[in-house]
Amino acid sequence: MKKQFVDLDNARIDEQKKVMREIIDADHCPFCLSNLKKYHKQPIIKEGQFWLLTKNQWPYENTKIHLLAIYKTHAEKLADLDPAAGQELLELMQWAEKQFNVPGGAFAIRFGDTNYSAGTVAHIHAQFICPDIHHPSYDQKPVKLKIGKTKN
Repeated sequence: MKKQFVDLDNARIDEQKKVMREIIDADHCPFCLSNLKKYHKQPIIKEGQFWLLTKNQWPYENTKIHLLAIYKTHAEKLADLDPAAGQELLELMQWAEKQFNVPGGAFAIRFGDTNYSAGTVAHIHAQFICPDIHHPSYDQKPVKLKIGKTKN
């Protein structure tokens, strides 16, 4: 059985699923640098030695800021990361906090088996999220970061 780089079960919206089907047909990782611009239409905001920072193409509902830090080399497990990448990631998150004047939020790293991470892409990436707590529908639908696949 061939490796799939995306997990349709974890997709949230139809447009995202459509693009993911194209990725499955092409049989490559959409977060690897050679493929990123084919599918990801958001500009790269900042780039370091190990990571690039971009807006999430499909941000969670009721977010004010939703960024992705994507590891520049294909990696799926934390053990695959250069230890210096951890420092650079923290520096990128600090830069984003200051650059976007973020009063609070969260950042989380998705890694490994997408059944556990609930990621749509099997390539290490971090989410930087600031909720829009003043959005009219926020009280009914606060931002939630899902970890783990829902069993049917």
